[in-house]
Amino acid sequence: MTRSAREVLDTVRQELLPSEGDNRLVPLIEQGRAPRSVFAALAAEEYRIVTSDWRSFLALAGRADERNAREFFAGLAQGEGIALGKLTALAEAVDLDEAALRAHRPRAGCQAYPAYVAWLALNVSPADAVVAMVSNFAAWGSYCATIAQAMRTQYGFDDEACGFFDLFGTPLPDDQAVAAVQAGIDSGTLTEDVSDYGRLFQSYELMFWNTIADEA
Repeated sequence: MTRSAREVLDTVRQELLPSEGDNRLVPLIEQGRAPRSVFAALAAEEYRIVTSDWRSFLALAGRADERNAREFFAGLAQGEGIALGKLTALAEAVDLDEAALRAHRPRAGCQAYPAYVAWLALNVSPADAVVAMVSNFAAWGSYCATIAQAMRTQYGFDDEACGFFDLFGTPLPDDQAVAAVQAGIDSGTLTEDVSDYGRLFQSYELMFWNTIADEA
């Protein structure tokens, strides 16, 4: 019997739930044990990630023939535009202007994540890309919510500086994603490789956090 889109998403999410200790940076921030310089590193790396993901999501929206998938990726792209403005506030709070953000020398372990998102945008079906990304959103959102809280309680940042992590720490409704995946199931464009795409997506995200943790 063919699984429904909801069953596919729930299964892949469950398979990819990170284990305690997989992310070595967020617990340090949560406990106030990471140096304040970590936030400058996050701002500088995310500056490149957000601008790259924005283009990747637009590319996926352009490739998507199905309306729900197209609108899903267009919405993600719009969110990256909002995120970029909020990231500027974080950068200013840690004394980074735009020239400093542009001059930053990126870490390969951090930029592997957006490189993989760009690969997905070029190489997999939009339905597969939806599953890979949505399966990671819960973990990513949880990390961001934890960081936003710790920034206030452990490091004394104001609400404006926390806006980037507040944005991504707010859960998004997944009705459109479910509809896009269901369309992929119905059309036969959702493939058996989708779990591998999600696993790699999650692995590259953890590489981002842990690369910074190793330098903290």
